[in-house]
Amino acid sequence: MFQNYFKIALRNLWRNKAFSAINIFGLAIGIATCLVIMLFVADELSYDRFNQKADRIVRIVFKATLNGETLETPTASAPTGQTLVRDYPEVEAATRVRVNSAPFITYQDKTFKEDKFAFVDANFFQVFTLPLIQGDAKTALLEPNTIIISKAMAQKYFGTDNNAVGKILQLKNEKTSYKVTGVIDKVPANSHFHFNFFASMAGLEEARQTTWMSNNFNTYLVLRSGYDYKQLQAKMPQVIEKYMGPEVQKALGISLKQFREKGDDVGLYLQPLTAIHLRSKLTNDLEPGGDVRYVYIFGAIALFMLLIASINFMNLSTAGASKRAREVGIRKVLGSVKKELVQQFLLESVLLSAIALVVAIILVYLALPFFNDLAGKELTLQFTDNLWLLPALLFFGLVVGVLAGSYPAFFLSSFQPVKVLKGTLTAGKESLSLRSGLVVFQFFISVALMIGTTVVYQQLNYIQNKKIGFDKDQTFVLHDTYVLGKQEEVFRQQLLQDPRVVNASVSGFVPVGPTSSENSVVLPENNAAQSVSTRQYFVDPNYIPTLGMEVVAGRNFSKDFPSDSTAMVINEAAAKAFGWGKNILGRKVSRFINNEGDKKEYRVIGVVKDFHFESLHQRITPLLMILNNNSGAIIVKAKTKDIAGLLTFAKQQWSSFTANAPFDYTFMDERFAETYRAEQKVGHILSIFSGLTIFVACLGLFGLATFTAEQRTKEIGIRKVLGASLPNIVSLLSRDFLKLVLIANVLAWPLAWWAMHQWLQDFEYRTTIGWWVFGLAGVGALLIALLTISYQAIKAAIANPVKSLRSE
Repeated sequence: MFQNYFKIALRNLWRNKAFSAINIFGLAIGIATCLVIMLFVADELSYDRFNQKADRIVRIVFKATLNGETLETPTASAPTGQTLVRDYPEVEAATRVRVNSAPFITYQDKTFKEDKFAFVDANFFQVFTLPLIQGDAKTALLEPNTIIISKAMAQKYFGTDNNAVGKILQLKNEKTSYKVTGVIDKVPANSHFHFNFFASMAGLEEARQTTWMSNNFNTYLVLRSGYDYKQLQAKMPQVIEKYMGPEVQKALGISLKQFREKGDDVGLYLQPLTAIHLRSKLTNDLEPGGDVRYVYIFGAIALFMLLIASINFMNLSTAGASKRAREVGIRKVLGSVKKELVQQFLLESVLLSAIALVVAIILVYLALPFFNDLAGKELTLQFTDNLWLLPALLFFGLVVGVLAGSYPAFFLSSFQPVKVLKGTLTAGKESLSLRSGLVVFQFFISVALMIGTTVVYQQLNYIQNKKIGFDKDQTFVLHDTYVLGKQEEVFRQQLLQDPRVVNASVSGFVPVGPTSSENSVVLPENNAAQSVSTRQYFVDPNYIPTLGMEVVAGRNFSKDFPSDSTAMVINEAAAKAFGWGKNILGRKVSRFINNEGDKKEYRVIGVVKDFHFESLHQRITPLLMILNNNSGAIIVKAKTKDIAGLLTFAKQQWSSFTANAPFDYTFMDERFAETYRAEQKVGHILSIFSGLTIFVACLGLFGLATFTAEQRTKEIGIRKVLGASLPNIVSLLSRDFLKLVLIANVLAWPLAWWAMHQWLQDFEYRTTIGWWVFGLAGVGALLIALLTISYQAIKAAIANPVKSLRSE
């Protein structure tokens, strides 16, 4: 009996090849898209969970509010971790990370610049689950000048990872030797840090500091099993008062209580390890993280995509099955019972669903390499790693198949043969209303996604074209020029001899991309009651003209004024924060120069127009520029179409020095674009998923249009005989569907506006959502729907009415 059902099902699928293909392919795309998104979401949610103590590890975050400006950083002072271990028994261990920015590492005749280097405490590998393939994790970092490296680095420097232990690496920056005492395989991709070098903190003098006023260490705590970290967090104010309070008193001359009474504050809070990747928006984090909002957005898209595909499948299955009413009538006259008809229809529906499931898995395997390249992921569809996945897919296919087959199975099988064969049975208003509601839902989601995608690209375009206060075009940065020592200025002068170079400045502080960064508390007119948190740039006199910044008051630094060594140029935000109004020039600013409270006084000689030195997610904050022979990089402003030739000339000049470092450069406009790479990826992914959602919705609409045209074949034939034109027929078949799409637009617009308005709030500087965005989405959806329907409408309209009237 089952074999017979199977043969009939295959014959029916083959008889309606186009209809079956639309149904299968639509459901397959929906399942495949949902699978890819869920793999992405699962990967985002898995960050740092590979650590055996993940649920017990928290990171200490420092938060300060000064004169209305708030600073949150994932770094704490050197003694914070061990102090908490000593004072609070619920803290079992503490470990620290101190990032070393891109040192040059040498082994024999090989020298490389490494940007994944950190100093860590000896117990680091007992806190984080990073097994060593060579060496002993408990003892490898106990001694100063020892280091653990990754397997890839062992192969890079020594040609093999089998005998790396015992080798000696030289840190050229510090002129220090480090002995390799261990090798790890690699840091997992789903970690919030990815270091290749872990040097012992034991030899780092900074790690032994006792001050609480300098925050340079990422500090992690391991809490007692089952302990709620919020209980310890509630005790942080006591820690601040006991240890930081006296230092605030010494530095500012006021008590911590007085400091808080004027609206300022300092404090610590705890951040669960598993929340760092998705919920951390801190200054100077170890790596750019994800965003939990995008997880929610993509999760919702996956759910809606699956719903749309499933609805399409059920809609088309029921629409197609209603054509088989006469088949049901004849089979019942010939003796078929209801149970057999139910089994037949359910089998056909489940078979369609199973085929769609297989096609979906094939599509996922084909799409994952492309998606990984786009999203920067390493996702794989491994059923062995996710044992729940295959049963879940099979269960889903069975449920969708049964639901889609339930209408023909239980409704059509209950028809009375006499009514069916007389042709007096119709689909009924309920069926039409249901299908209309489903079409509205599909295009409601599609229109919302179209609006969302448009706003994302509008914001990205706004970012790329917004005036940021300095000239990033034809400007490039030559890195690590500090290795030239006293020859750095000679190199700069050689560059200026080329007529293609407009100007060049020596400074490691670049206003976009990875850069030197320094925060400081300053006192306008040495008034502790008006302390302001600022960023500081150490620059030379060429910095402002090289970057094309505008001096709106006073003047730039000049070599003609020796007193400029104690001068300062500030931005407009700093002038506003200091509350000086227009009386700015000549005013004094006291700046802390160490952690002991010692200060140095500077005189303001100029004000530059505000420029963006951080992401447009953040508001422009107070910035101070101080004249200093700060080497590190050379910023070059060019004016030529022959940039390649200029870089070749610069490389030749670089090679004339014994720099023993590679010639490395980046373009400032590329650094700017890299800042918003995450948003660009989201925009690309969102546009692809939006396109797929619209495509699947159109497949369903196409199938329903096909079904409607077939149902009204005789009506169309009669209308043509009576003189109806081609546009009349197309309008007849299209207008009902277009009304539904229009309703979907009206419903989608307010929700899409609210969602994108909320998304834009994350940008301090943002575009506006114009009315044209909704008009574009509405017209686009109507045109897409019209094109989808028109094929079947025109096909029906140009058919020979004689054949239509002679059918059946």
